[in-house]
Amino acid sequence: MSQSTSSGTSTEPVTSSGHAAYFHGSHRWSTGHRRIGGPEAWLIWSLATIFVVWLFAIQTGYAVVSPNIQDTANLSLSQVGLAASTYTWAFALAQFFSGALLDRFGSRPLLAIAVAFVAGGAFLYAGTTNFGTLVAAQIVLAVGSSFGFVGAGYLGGKWFDPLKYGLMFGLVQTFASLGSAIGQPLIQASLAHITWQQLLVTFGAFGVLLVVLFIFFVRNPAPEPGVPVVKPQGNVFGGIFRDLGKSFANIRVVLSSILAGASFGAMLAVGTLWGPRIMEAHGAETDFATILTAMAWLGLAIGAPIVNIVSDRWKSRKWPAFYGLILQAVAIALVIYLPQEGKGAALVFMFAIGFFAGAHMLGFTIAGEAVPANLIGSASAIVNGICFIVGGLLTSIPSQFLPDDPTLADFQGTLWLLPAVVLVGAIAAALISEKKSAAATAR
Repeated sequence: MSQSTSSGTSTEPVTSSGHAAYFHGSHRWSTGHRRIGGPEAWLIWSLATIFVVWLFAIQTGYAVVSPNIQDTANLSLSQVGLAASTYTWAFALAQFFSGALLDRFGSRPLLAIAVAFVAGGAFLYAGTTNFGTLVAAQIVLAVGSSFGFVGAGYLGGKWFDPLKYGLMFGLVQTFASLGSAIGQPLIQASLAHITWQQLLVTFGAFGVLLVVLFIFFVRNPAPEPGVPVVKPQGNVFGGIFRDLGKSFANIRVVLSSILAGASFGAMLAVGTLWGPRIMEAHGAETDFATILTAMAWLGLAIGAPIVNIVSDRWKSRKWPAFYGLILQAVAIALVIYLPQEGKGAALVFMFAIGFFAGAHMLGFTIAGEAVPANLIGSASAIVNGICFIVGGLLTSIPSQFLPDDPTLADFQGTLWLLPAVVLVGAIAAALISEKKSAAATAR
């Protein structure tokens, strides 16, 4: 992707050796020129994707370990739901800054620091003995995790051809969802042999190894010889807010954020908390409820890249997103209001929730095509931030209206909010203009 300058930035030529550097104040990060789409590109993208899979496993594993944490720390269901929503709110707030920081400074050393935060959060998470510790762990995890998905998408956009941006982002979601689909049953099985605290310590130890790999291998590709390097100038936070303001001012970014937020927010609420709980209320055993939730993540793993392929075939972004969200809303409603004897069909419906939630990836594609190349991180962060804001709302609001020991009727009287929000996202998708933006044309 070509890089363009904006207020708060300046350019500096590449050295004769083909190397470039990003400067800010007294700090300097060197990035030797490397071939776009080459072996190193795949290595760096793979490490970033492993980061996302790992943090998704911790995040979605909360649906499995939350009952254990609830018992060990003597918490109420409302506190467990509030802690889950704390993560999503903290994540959303940090997310807006993470994307803009990536736009300004690149992935090195920001992503290594982010991995360290997640590892530290996992260790803190393992030490949970009360509500305050759980909330603190969620906040630390959220700050680090805010760089994960957007960071992988950012690297895909920088290290690969711009035309592959949507597909590479979709593949990140595929591996993350596969990790969640496989991870939840594995976590459930692991808890039969080790404590949930030991499990989270293991997650943290893996994070330490990942930090080392990021420090040694993750770089930014330098521009081609003769192409200027963007150098941040002036106040960092002023530049971040300017970048965010430019992205928020773009109506396509706003509408794509709403469609993605509604779709993924509902998926996140189902896949991290309400999926297992509603299935247990239907009479499913805990192990089977976990498998059903894993089916939703498996569906998302398959749907995320397919929706971009369908979008390219149809030569449309809005309509695949619109129809995907409509079908996702129907699938969620069927799961919530599934008759007692319909447990077999639940496998299909839970898979469908995830599969059609893959449409939310078009929100990232639309936003990325709507802005200049130097604002891709900010636009992607806005979309992802809204995803988690909606996810936080759909996790916390129902928990405030449910008793400590809810029945199936209690769930059905409250969780109608999920398909309703997805329908709002479908309306936002229908309102998006298909007219090619100037930013997309320039690239």
